[in-house]
Amino acid sequence: MITLRGWRRAWDRITIYLPVILMGILALGTYWLARTTPGAPQEPGARPVRHDADYFLRNFSIKSFTGAGRLKSELQGTEARHYPDTDTLEIDNPRVRSYNEQGALTVATARHAISNADGSEVQLIGDAVVTREVPAAKDQPRLELRGEFLDIYGNDEKVKSDRPVVMIRGNDRFTGDSMNYDNLDRVLQLRGNVRGVLRPGAGAAK
Repeated sequence: MITLRGWRRAWDRITIYLPVILMGILALGTYWLARTTPGAPQEPGARPVRHDADYFLRNFSIKSFTGAGRLKSELQGTEARHYPDTDTLEIDNPRVRSYNEQGALTVATARHAISNADGSEVQLIGDAVVTREVPAAKDQPRLELRGEFLDIYGNDEKVKSDRPVVMIRGNDRFTGDSMNYDNLDRVLQLRGNVRGVLRPGAGAAK
C-alpha cells in the first residue's frame, strides 16, 4: 500500500521529467498535424501554349483602303489559318496587291505566306515573286524579285531575304545569296556570290 509520503515522492520525480514529457508530446502533436493537415492548394501549372488555329478562311479576299477611300492593298488566298499564340495568319497560295501613294502597283505571289497581325510584314515562302509595275507615265523599268523566301515590309516598302535571290530590272538581271531592297530610297544591297548582267535597250537601268 502506497502511503501519502510515497505519493509525494512519486509526484516529485514526475515533476522533474514533466517538461521533457510535455515537449515530447508537443513535438509528436506538431508532427501529426504536419502529416495530416492538407497543404495550401497549389496553383495550376501554366498550360503549354499550343500552336492551334482558332479560325480558317477559304477562297478569301481581304481589302484595305486609305482614309480617302482609295484601295491600298488586297490579300487573296485559297486557305488561311489564324494562330492566336503568335497572332499570325498562314496563307496557302497567297496573292498580294498593294499600291503606294504614287499609284505604283506591287504584286506578290508564293506557295505559302505568313503575315503578322496588321499585315505590315508578310513572309513569302516557296516560288516567291514580287513585281513592281510602274505607270507608263513614270517612264521607269519594271522590277521583279524572285526567290524561295522574300520578307516584305509593306509600310516601309522594303524586301529582304537571307537566301539566294534574282532581281530583274528592265533588261538587267542581278543575283546574290542575300538581299536588302529599299524601294523608297531606291537602294539595293546584294551579298554573297553577286553577279549582274547589264543589257542596253528599252527598259535599261537609268
